[in-house]
Amino acid sequence: MLWDDLIRALALVLVIEGILPFINPAGWRQAMTQAGRLSDNALRSLGLGSMLAGVLVLYFLN
Repeated sequence: MLWDDLIRALALVLVIEGILPFINPAGWRQAMTQAGRLSDNALRSLGLGSMLAGVLVLYFLN
């Protein structure tokens, strides 16, 4: 059961991650180029903020 949910969640992440490059490849490429210029600390902060936002959403949904 847990593994099924995890696989479904990962599949949904792949679908969501693929939307922007499919709809606007040039804009996605530009965003990735700009993200590549960020410092490691800035990327870590963005990653932490994203993880915290996801945890909060899951918390409030349950």
